[in-house]
Amino acid sequence: MDLANQAKKLPLSPGVYLFLNKKGKVLYVGRAVSLKKRVQSYFRKNIDRRISEMVFRASQLKHKETETVLESVILEANLIKKYWPKYNVKDKDDRSFTYIVIPKTDYPRPMIVRQRELEKFPTKAYVFGPYQSATLVKNALRIIRRIFPYSTCKPFSGKPCFSYQVGLCPGLCVGEVSKEDYRENIRNIVSLLSGQKKRLLKKLEKENPQKAKALQHIQDVSLIVKEGIDLYFRINRIEGYDISHLSGKETFGAMAVFTNGQPDKSQYRLFKIKEAPANDDLRALEEVIVRRFKHLEWPFPDLILIDGGKPQIDYISRVLRNINISIPLIGISKFKDDRLVFPVKTKKSLKDLAKEINDTLLKIRNEAHRFGLKSSRRSRQKRIKP
Repeated sequence: MDLANQAKKLPLSPGVYLFLNKKGKVLYVGRAVSLKKRVQSYFRKNIDRRISEMVFRASQLKHKETETVLESVILEANLIKKYWPKYNVKDKDDRSFTYIVIPKTDYPRPMIVRQRELEKFPTKAYVFGPYQSATLVKNALRIIRRIFPYSTCKPFSGKPCFSYQVGLCPGLCVGEVSKEDYRENIRNIVSLLSGQKKRLLKKLEKENPQKAKALQHIQDVSLIVKEGIDLYFRINRIEGYDISHLSGKETFGAMAVFTNGQPDKSQYRLFKIKEAPANDDLRALEEVIVRRFKHLEWPFPDLILIDGGKPQIDYISRVLRNINISIPLIGISKFKDDRLVFPVKTKKSLKDLAKEINDTLLKIRNEAHRFGLKSSRRSRQKRIKP
């Protein structure tokens, strides 16, 4: 069977694929959100000349499925490091590749460096890579940090850093984590980046079931990137948010959830606003978003919808960046005839998709409003009950 026909039989799941020559030498290693869609793109016309040459020389095609996109990113890097395939090399001296370096110090943290910068680090360090995209590595570390927090602040400064306040720093700045507990988090990151997820899960199931669950249900939508000419979207879970109150009193944030286009009421959540000033819907919405994403045990959404226009979208975009959440965001402006509103630099493909599911987005917005209003009224009735 020729390679093109082999590609047609590949699964739609994430994974890693390898092109080999007739002697079994690995020519190229790649990763995919959808193995079938990605590998089939190599057999289209007008592909890059270098890749066309690689496909011409290839005689074998192998693949390995992964449970998540994050695992495919890790596995791809480890296989490139193992085989150093000719057609993965961008420059003759390979200095454009990206690496993750974790020094073996008392309180280390993962750092993103280029090949040419590796010589600056001492030999006592864990080095992972090469990765072919710095942006991809940044997003991968954001995902990992939510499960295994690490510090980027000044240790024992006595002042809580912002990352600590949103659950990304274990509290090294204020002395709330011991050296051993901190290093255990780092060891877990090392295990994950080494491709030892199964062994890590077994350990966590005994020591920390909550982290084990978070790792099993890792949310890596931010790693889904353009593959060939197709943008492969997985819009399954959508969360809609709305703020309800009466003249600034009894303020609640509502989270409505749709799964596969249908309301999933078992997943709805209500947040009683505790810190935001009265009548400040932006701060209230910020509080809800930050509190929601501290719950690693809840499945992450593939899309976030808020009831609001450009001011709300711009504000919440900054909030999401600050807490290292890279999930597509859309707003619905009721003051402009329910027009869809997007953050700056939103890709056209997402805008087109949003227009296709516009009716569903309106239903989610209305559900969040209904759920929040109902809960706010119920709370007020309890308060004034004789």
